[in-house]
Amino acid sequence: MTKWVYNFGDGSAEGEASMKNLLGGKGANLAEMSNLGLPVPPGFTITTEVCTSYYDNDNTYPADLADQVAASIKVIEETVGAKFGDEENPLLVSVRSGARVSMPGMMDTVLNLGLNDVTVKALAKQSGDERFAYDSYRRFIQMYSDVVLGVDHYLFEELLEIHKEENGFTLDTELEAEDWKELSAAFKAKAEDELGRPFPQDVNEQLWGAIDAVFGSWMIERAFVYRRLHNIPHTWGTAVNVQSMVFGNMGDDCATGVAFTRDPSTGENTYYGEYLINAQGEDVVAGIRTPQNLTKASRIAAGSDMPSMEESMPEVYGQLADVFQKLEAHYRDMQDIEFTVQKQKLWILQTRSGKRTAPAALKIAVEMVHDDIISKDEALLRVDPGALDQLLHPTLDPDAARDVLTKGLPASPGAASGKVVFTADEAEILSKNGEDVILVRIETSPEDIHGMHAARGILTSRGGMTSHAAVVARGMGRPCVSGAGSLHINMAEQTITVDGRVINNHDIITIDGGNGEVMAGKVATIKPELGGHFGELMAWADDKRELKVRTNAETPLDASAAREFGAEGIGLCRTEHMFFDATRIINVRQMIMSSDEEGRRAALDKLLPDQRSDFVELFTIMKGLPVTVRLLDPPLHEFLPHKEEDFVDVANAMGVDMAFLKRRAEELHEFNPMLGHRGCRLGISFPEIYEMQARAIIEAALEVSKTLGEAVIPEIMVPLVGSAKELEILKELIIKTADEIIEASGEKLEYMVGTMIELPRAALQAGEIANHAEFFSFGTNDLTQTTYGISRDDSARFLDDYLKADIYDQDPFVSLDQDGVGELVKIGVERGRNTRNDLKVGICGEHGGDPASVEFCHRNGLDYVSCSPYRVPIARLAAAQAVLRK
Repeated sequence: MTKWVYNFGDGSAEGEASMKNLLGGKGANLAEMSNLGLPVPPGFTITTEVCTSYYDNDNTYPADLADQVAASIKVIEETVGAKFGDEENPLLVSVRSGARVSMPGMMDTVLNLGLNDVTVKALAKQSGDERFAYDSYRRFIQMYSDVVLGVDHYLFEELLEIHKEENGFTLDTELEAEDWKELSAAFKAKAEDELGRPFPQDVNEQLWGAIDAVFGSWMIERAFVYRRLHNIPHTWGTAVNVQSMVFGNMGDDCATGVAFTRDPSTGENTYYGEYLINAQGEDVVAGIRTPQNLTKASRIAAGSDMPSMEESMPEVYGQLADVFQKLEAHYRDMQDIEFTVQKQKLWILQTRSGKRTAPAALKIAVEMVHDDIISKDEALLRVDPGALDQLLHPTLDPDAARDVLTKGLPASPGAASGKVVFTADEAEILSKNGEDVILVRIETSPEDIHGMHAARGILTSRGGMTSHAAVVARGMGRPCVSGAGSLHINMAEQTITVDGRVINNHDIITIDGGNGEVMAGKVATIKPELGGHFGELMAWADDKRELKVRTNAETPLDASAAREFGAEGIGLCRTEHMFFDATRIINVRQMIMSSDEEGRRAALDKLLPDQRSDFVELFTIMKGLPVTVRLLDPPLHEFLPHKEEDFVDVANAMGVDMAFLKRRAEELHEFNPMLGHRGCRLGISFPEIYEMQARAIIEAALEVSKTLGEAVIPEIMVPLVGSAKELEILKELIIKTADEIIEASGEKLEYMVGTMIELPRAALQAGEIANHAEFFSFGTNDLTQTTYGISRDDSARFLDDYLKADIYDQDPFVSLDQDGVGELVKIGVERGRNTRNDLKVGICGEHGGDPASVEFCHRNGLDYVSCSPYRVPIARLAAAQAVLRK
């Protein structure tokens, strides 16, 4: 018989930490903490295999699951001395999800399950506190109605606010037992009104409804989006954890909180967290009440006059600090811990490796190496390469003028400016149009996940440092200011009012997630410092990795930035990008529009000095490192004149009439320019273009070699080759041009000629092509387009449908399709090196900065990856991790 259910608690467990894939992260850690002897409320975990089976079998459970769940309920009853649904001594449980990896706020939780009109009276009698019992009941009705029955929780919040307003209450804690009784009845009536049936009173119906909801929440939209953003497979499934309730809302000697063993924003080795007296866990993370600081030091730093837990519950705080030390030492990583205090008794509800910002991840990893807690290899594996992006962009200039509107909590570091938007949908729409936006919400909810990802930063008026907004923003690397309570956010009118000033929709604001400031307008920035922990970790990565990392750059600014980030050369210089400048494009258009060689050469003669100057700058910045120059590869439609004034300028430059020019433009019009007269096809038709570029490259290399006193070895790359003959013809032209220049100079200069493999036929013909190529660079952007038959520029309209339908695991333009496009790369490498065993091979598409794609390149023997400048450190770390995981 398959074991679907594993028990834990009371100092022992049937599972352990190594069973994360089966028990989920939460279930495995609950089992591990139980085995460590920590105070964990008893419960059981329904495995991830049930979730997989549930979806594989038309949303039905294994036949023997119900009996195993019933048996585990009895174990909890025996352990705590209470009975599920009992009229005298009822057992109450929580039902929570628990995937293999933490997905904060993405799936559903139900607390206080087992309460009904009878058991609530027993709870009141047993606890001696009618107020606590009915407060718990109204919480359960609201949560169960929302999570399981689909009744919007705002309907209940509205009833609560009306009741408070009518009775002159401000805080929930001011309500007495009779208030909660009245509201419990009102909540049940609202649920019945919305559903057309009474709120369920049978505790077993409640239990299975909650289990259904947790498994069902694995496939809801927000969880789907979160998994897609974090590359979590849909096939993993979630576990369900059923656990006996402990209560933080039983009085002023009770509390609930969330804590980290180190500061997740900065990485400082200091306890960090928040708690609430007389509350349940959802109150802390939902941001409905502003929580208090865990430690006295953090309270003083925050300027709060509310007592810290260290001050108000010193004995329990001491026990909690002991748990922190024990768990961090055991897991050898910063822990994120949820706890409850019931009548001065500490209970640990969860631990997991805490989500942290990139600066914190670096600091924690490096300092744990210094403290001999982990090895350098473990430290390299602890830092997510993609998270390094947080460190590489500018921060606010401390000397810049700031028009500070207010100050909230510094929930996730970094700074961002952008247009104010009030909905996640608008954030996503404007972001796709190239706009920088700040998502402003009273409090975020899991449904906002897509807008939070699209926004440059997040601002909320409610919520603490462990609210949904703070936790998710830190995980995404987005700056966040939460709990800015002085902001009055009017969602209907889409305005923010603070101290009489009004900020309207689409006004520009700036937020600083490092200090909590909210500013009007855009604030100047400065470059980041890349030494310290960052430099140390990168040095370890460079010692470990085997792949070289180059950059895609054609401007001095990008090339210089890439060198600062550790690039070992340029793997792709896209020469057509050099011609969009207003002073050059007329000459380019003259070249394209000319109907004979004489006209083209006249235009090329004007372009030659500029092109040579471009290469002089790049070769100088790279100081002898390899520079791969891709010869002209323009889809013609990008350069043809379109506006009337453009035609006038070109006609004047060429000395021709407008009628001729417009006829010529019509002749050159292509229905599918991405597959048209571009790349090497242009060189075959008009060899004088590539001749000019070869001249510019070689003359620049000779000049810089002489100036620097060290050799510059340019790599000349012919694009879009589909047959060996194309490359053979163009290589002969390049060599003839280059050798004549070198011979006339009286100097020596080495250079290489290779090609870009970006067509499936080129990969299949790689053995033949390698007869003429000294290097291959796989252009995975176009190779993905031509393999899939999908336009990268147009695919956004329908790719989401494919991702939701599990046709594609991820966007193939973001992470290399290893089964399809990757197979072509492997074939190309193998066949190319069979012909030329010293063939240098790299990739230069955007995939060069994607960690999974970098690992693929390492595994398949490529020499280097090339990526955009700001992704160079990401590729360096990913290349080191690829070695460690091999």
